[in-house]
Amino acid sequence: MKRNINNTNNRNKSFSQRLVWIQGIFLLLILLFITYLFCVQVLDVRHFRVKAKNQRRASSFVMRGNIYDRNGIKLATDTVYYDIFARKADFVHTPEELAKILAPILKISQIDLTEKLRQNISVISLKKNVDRHTRDEIAKLNLREIPMDKKSIRTYPQGTLAAHVLGYYNFDADVASGVELTAKDVLESVTRASHYEMTPKGKVIYNISTDPVAATRPVKGKDVTLTIDAAVQHVCEKELMKSIEKFKAHRGAVIVMNPRNGEILAYAVYPYFDPNNFKTATSFQTKNWTLTDVFPPGSTFKTITVASAIELGKINRYSKINDTGKIKIGWWTIKNYDYARRPNPGMIDLVYLFEHSSNVASVIVAQMMSRHEYYGMLKKFGFGEKTGIDLPGESVGLLKSPGRWDASDHASMGYGYGSSVTAIQMVSAVSALANDGVRVTPHVIKYSPEEEAIKVKRTQVMSPEHARVVTELLTESINRGKSPIKSDSYNIAAKTGTSIKPKENGSGYTNKLYTSIVGYMPSTDPQVLIYVIVDSAQGGEIWGNTVAAPIFKEISTQISRILNLQPDKRGKG
Repeated sequence: MKRNINNTNNRNKSFSQRLVWIQGIFLLLILLFITYLFCVQVLDVRHFRVKAKNQRRASSFVMRGNIYDRNGIKLATDTVYYDIFARKADFVHTPEELAKILAPILKISQIDLTEKLRQNISVISLKKNVDRHTRDEIAKLNLREIPMDKKSIRTYPQGTLAAHVLGYYNFDADVASGVELTAKDVLESVTRASHYEMTPKGKVIYNISTDPVAATRPVKGKDVTLTIDAAVQHVCEKELMKSIEKFKAHRGAVIVMNPRNGEILAYAVYPYFDPNNFKTATSFQTKNWTLTDVFPPGSTFKTITVASAIELGKINRYSKINDTGKIKIGWWTIKNYDYARRPNPGMIDLVYLFEHSSNVASVIVAQMMSRHEYYGMLKKFGFGEKTGIDLPGESVGLLKSPGRWDASDHASMGYGYGSSVTAIQMVSAVSALANDGVRVTPHVIKYSPEEEAIKVKRTQVMSPEHARVVTELLTESINRGKSPIKSDSYNIAAKTGTSIKPKENGSGYTNKLYTSIVGYMPSTDPQVLIYVIVDSAQGGEIWGNTVAAPIFKEISTQISRILNLQPDKRGKG
């Protein structure tokens, strides 16, 4: 019995000791919690005040800058719209009452609006993208249950004009193309951003430091001015479209540039699209294929071949070449396009070479240069590398290294088949001939002198004297021949081209043609360079002279008036 009593006493004593320990631990935890609260609420209060303030902190509504053409015509801007909602928890009116009030303003039927407002969800979307006038009408009603979210949508006042230059901007996904992408940092650059506090319901909390104007007025990024002339752009798009429809062509482009400074005055790329509705456009429509896609340039490349040989001293202004009408390179026979009519032209000069677009003479000129010499000149003209234009997606083209050239590569290069180029590369290369041998980076953004010094490069491709010789040869070939671009008022230096379109997989050729022309005027003092290319024209005689040249003629005639170009032919004005 005594043993049982002792065991009981021991168990009670052990339990009492454990209970004391447990009470001590709980007391310690309570003391630690009280200490933590004291530190938070008394010693470290500033930190949590700042944290709470940051949770209520909001920034000014930021809008992208506008984009203008060189004459101040607005091409892209931000338009503010509002999304209208209903917050169920804040209802002080019945759905029927709200519908009766809002239906006439939102231009929604009262029945449909009532059904929307009866939905059992916390936030109900009533209407999106309403204008400021509609928003103001609702705001006057002071309906606490109807919040309105402000947002910005990029709009393009001129519709499809210069769409491939401007590109598009999607605010929701932050996706852009064209200048909207390359000038993104400038368009979104904000020098002064204001901050203020807001309630969970989106109301501004005003205090002494709150700027009431900044809290309600949107902050705007910097504007961007382009080199594009809207009038010239319109002419190019209109004339290109007429030809595309006439010849049922696949696509086409016109680029107009000032060769002296690289400023692009017009950049028309067909098919067109409306950047206001870019989501409905296909990738075929939105792609600027003149930057991304390569093609054999054809006879327009003969200007580069002759210029290269003149710069290297292989030929001169008065050189004569024996044009036999056809020439055999290995197992391959190259003929002139007019071989059936002129089987053996004989000794021809360089003006004849350009006027009649002699393939044989161009091959012979190319063969006068070694592979490395010719390749070196082509690199100087910018082939096989990007031009540096301030638009995204540019390709380097295709130019094999001279070590990989065989005899046929060397020969075909002479008349525009050994390499593949982009349209903008052809513009850049030929502009050097018009600018005393200096190739200037083509660009669509108007830069300040400081920016231009960094972004716009000038490369001396050939001597001014040799560049002028090529210009004189091209001019005489137009004036002496029957070219449709011949002008009574202006001397024009130009060359047409026609090339067979390769298959997309690169193996072999299709039965379609690229037709093109590149030229500049007035050739005695070049102010504009015009490049026209049409892909897969159909019906009748399909040549650079019959498809691309008439477009060149119409555009050059109209823009000479727009730009007030002074005639350089005597007795004309």
